[in-house]
Amino acid sequence: MSVPLPEWFAYQAVDAGGVRINCAVGGDGPPLLLLHGYPQTHLIWHHVAPELAADHTVVLADLRGYGDSDKPPAGPGDVEYSKRAMARDQLLVMRALGFERFGVAGHDRGGRVAHRLALDAPEAVSAVAVLDIVPTRYAFAHADKAFGLGYYHWFFLAAGGGIPERLIGADPEFWIRARMTARHRGGVPFDAAAMAEYVRCFSAAEAIAASCADYRAAATIDLEHDQADAGRVLGAPLLALWGADSFVGRNYDVLSVWRDYAAEVRGSALPCDHYVPEEQPDLTVAALREFFSGRV
Repeated sequence: MSVPLPEWFAYQAVDAGGVRINCAVGGDGPPLLLLHGYPQTHLIWHHVAPELAADHTVVLADLRGYGDSDKPPAGPGDVEYSKRAMARDQLLVMRALGFERFGVAGHDRGGRVAHRLALDAPEAVSAVAVLDIVPTRYAFAHADKAFGLGYYHWFFLAAGGGIPERLIGADPEFWIRARMTARHRGGVPFDAAAMAEYVRCFSAAEAIAASCADYRAAATIDLEHDQADAGRVLGAPLLALWGADSFVGRNYDVLSVWRDYAAEVRGSALPCDHYVPEEQPDLTVAALREFFSGRV
């Protein structure tokens, strides 16, 4: 089964300070970095990236711990999977590719990395788009019964003692397919080749452990970093897109939330659930193209 990206996207492994990050690069024009979420890989953008490559040099990257990127073991405190560490990877990737300033768009976990990247390297990020998230600090501070039921995996994956690793490891394909189907209402829009890649990449024990460390970091060190930055607002313009039928769309006033975190905020709901780039690729392309035009 072929990978669903055009052959003119060139794959390479970039050394980001000792962590190899798998990425695919295609197109021509101002640089645009696209980051994926859980439990996926860069292929969540397989519909979107070829269209954006008409106007941009598009960099599709697997986050550390995901896809075919390195999966360093997590130490005490899971600092290796803080969003700060994951954001620095991507900054080093873009520098290695020759891009000192660029736009970045991230879905789900990738949106959290994009947010941290824009905070930590404002000189590098010209504009940032976040898809179907509100900030981590806000989400935890406003957690309630609906959040616990809708986002139970945040707490399950952050559990210690190897519990989620062992349970997911018993049948990782079931976990992935069940998670993705549960977070999409209606027909399943996922390309079979992309889904096969998600399953392949996530099924390794190292990938399961890394993704759990990602969520543990979100509940610990990421909150420490976010609290230290409380009151800071992004100088870069921010676009928020979300699924009207997603948990985010049904439970938050998304633009109002983000306006406490960024000086210039725009965005809208799209008619879909959580997996915005796969469920509504044409609308996603149009929104990203309009937003990033002239900003990178």
